[in-house]
Order: sequence, then C-alpha cells, then structure tokens
Amino acid sequence: MPDPTLEEALKEAYATAPAGEVILHTLEFRHPEFTTPLRVVRDKADLLATLEANAPENPSEEVLFVQFSFDLELPDITNGSSPELLLTIDNVNRDVLTYIDLAANSPDLIEVTYRPYLLTDTSAPQMNPPLTMTVKEVEADIFRITARCGFGNFANKPFPNEVYDLQRFAGLLTV
Repeated sequence: MPDPTLEEALKEAYATAPAGEVILHTLEFRHPEFTTPLRVVRDKADLLATLEANAPENPSEEVLFVQFSFDLELPDITNGSSPELLLTIDNVNRDVLTYIDLAANSPDLIEVTYRPYLLTDTSAPQMNPPLTMTVKEVEADIFRITARCGFGNFANKPFPNEVYDLQRFAGLLTV
C-alpha cells in the first residue's frame, strides 16, 4: 500500500535506487528538560537540513543533525497492531547519556520525530508530515540503548477535545 506522506522524490528513490541518491534518516528527540532538541543523522557526516514549516521547534529553519550510528525499524502499519518504531543505538556517547539522564528523572515523555531527507535535496523532509512518536520503553546497558516508540494513549485523550462553555457557545443556555 503506498504511503501518501512520502514525497514523490523519495518514492522514486525507493523504487529505482538511482546511483548517487542517498536517503538520510534523521531523528529529533524533544523533551521539556532538554535545552535544545537532540538531532542525529544516520551517516558518517553531519547534515545541515531545513525543517518543515510546522515543526515543533525551529520551523522552516536550517538545523544541524549530528552524525551518529543508530538503527531503526519503521512501524509496520499493515499488520493491524499498534505501530511501533524500534530504535537501537550502539556505543552511546556522553552527550546522549546526558540527555537520557535528564529525561529519566522526569515524568514527561520524550518525543521522537523521524524525517527522511535525500542527499540531493535537504530543503525539506521527504515525508510530510514527518512521523512523530513518543518513547514508551527504554532498555539500556553499557553497550546499547534500545527504545520502543509509539503513539500516545488515545484512550486518555478527552473527547470531544474542545470545551463547550457559555462564553463561547451562548446557545447552550436554556431558560
């Protein structure tokens, strides 16, 4: 089943694998305790790329994604279960551990945004909207960190999510 969120250039890169076209996988981690988002790219060089216009932080700005070695399994939306992104980071450095320690001592969840870019076009992510999930579970040892990311618990969301009060909806007043 085609993914309507993917840009045509990325669909073409997946389908034809042209020589010299490289898909760069990026992740952005956000948390209230982080002074700035942690942005990484799965590559051997740092990446300057422009975020989408509705990005949670630095919209439409060119930002730096730091080169980092990680592996990810994108969610499988065809099997009917709750989609999860599985993220594995080997040889974790101190910078990442500092961010993890900050988040571990907080009740707030870490948000993760996945954005694919093409090496030949870093003017915008090749997925619109980018995939944003929350970290649900983290396992860590001295060699590796594994995180399972998923969507929030929709059962705990208020419905309807708008409060109907008399100030905005005077027609609710019965006499």
